[in-house]
Amino acid sequence: MMIRRLAALACALFAFAAAAQYPNKPIRFVVPFAPGGSSEIIARSVAQQLTTQLGQSVYVENKAGGAGTIAMGEVAKSPPDGYTIILTHVGTLAVNPYAMTKHPYDVDKDFIHVALLARVPNLFVVGEKVPAKDFKEFLALAKKEPGKLNYGSAGNGSAGHLAFEYLKMVTDTDIVHVAYKGTGPQLQDLLGGRLDAASAGMPALISHIKSGKLRPIVVGTAQRVPALPDVPTMQELGYKDFETSQWYGVSVPAGTPKEIVDKLSTEINKALRASAVTERFAADNASVSIGTPAEYQAFIKSQQQRWKAVVEKSGLKID
Repeated sequence: MMIRRLAALACALFAFAAAAQYPNKPIRFVVPFAPGGSSEIIARSVAQQLTTQLGQSVYVENKAGGAGTIAMGEVAKSPPDGYTIILTHVGTLAVNPYAMTKHPYDVDKDFIHVALLARVPNLFVVGEKVPAKDFKEFLALAKKEPGKLNYGSAGNGSAGHLAFEYLKMVTDTDIVHVAYKGTGPQLQDLLGGRLDAASAGMPALISHIKSGKLRPIVVGTAQRVPALPDVPTMQELGYKDFETSQWYGVSVPAGTPKEIVDKLSTEINKALRASAVTERFAADNASVSIGTPAEYQAFIKSQQQRWKAVVEKSGLKID
């Protein structure tokens, strides 16, 4: 018994010492998507600020594929020492577990969820070649010729995929999904006229809206977006309780010492209050989220309940 207690005490002292020295080497910040979307902007903004605060490099590594499961699976198996963290979001935490028949990680057991970073409004847009000035006209086109219109997403299980499937479900329309490996490649085809529509976060779309290459038709949040005050919400158009936004947070492998989790949480919240981050987020209509690991965990649970229902009703499958 005494040996076990001494061993437990030794482990606790080791964890405390490691946390006291943390970080003493670079931190890998894995983003489970290709460069070019909202995830890239959110992650790099926070990583740059954390690098300044911690005195150690926090570098972003994009690892796309498998609707985020490749990166999530790898990070789940990484050493739980705080030196590998991952950008988690609505798809990887709240949809994949219900839409995939084979899931390589358990979102509740394989990770500790550290902090919610931001929420980004989902915006629905059409390309300039689509003959629809607003959402009602777009819906009329979809109803007139089911299966003719298409929409792109950053990949199966991405936030844009989920948002558009949600829209299809509530409007009872047949619009074909085309999956890409990231927002960047998707946007190339949308701007080139090879896609009709898409849903993505404001950061990836706003410059193309301002140039006239893309036309916003509706937003998924409950309130209108300040940068686009003339674009209505789905709720305003009669779809009660419709609400969808992209959200991003930070998670670490299960087993990471509480002291390191708490240190990360404190530093992330500090970074989210820094002007360099708040101004960058504001420019892209992303709202900063400050909170504890427990609050992020509770938020994830609420989102899982919401999207589980959408997956079941829509029949969404990601393989």
